[in-house]
Amino acid sequence: MGFSQVKEKSLRVILDSNAFFVPFQLNIDIFYELEQLLEENLEFILLSPVKLELEALAKKGSPKMRKNALYALKLANKCNYVEVDSSISVLADDIIVETAKKWKSPVFTNDRHLKKRLRDISVPVIYVRQKSRLEIDGMI
Repeated sequence: MGFSQVKEKSLRVILDSNAFFVPFQLNIDIFYELEQLLEENLEFILLSPVKLELEALAKKGSPKMRKNALYALKLANKCNYVEVDSSISVLADDIIVETAKKWKSPVFTNDRHLKKRLRDISVPVIYVRQKSRLEIDGMI
């Protein structure tokens, strides 16, 4: 008479590299705030090109940028890493757009151009509003 465990399906949220800088730039706990905003079981996604972007900043940026990028990479460890097969010439933004469209997943970014591209294909966008809270544009 046992009931089988039904694993609750998680909503995948793709994080752009700039999302990982929000906690120390604006003192916002992005993972907590995402859970509060979306009120769902979430799976945070770090795509391989985003990780490469953060690693490059950790090596080649100004001393402050390198320090921030190292902290961002630590935060990125809370995400599920997804290796994306892509050529070196493909931009991280292109891969984020492609993956979000394919998975029907919202994206957390503060990049104005990326937000527009995502909204143009009806992908929900999560972003920082008034430097104090997260907001979502679009329906999940």
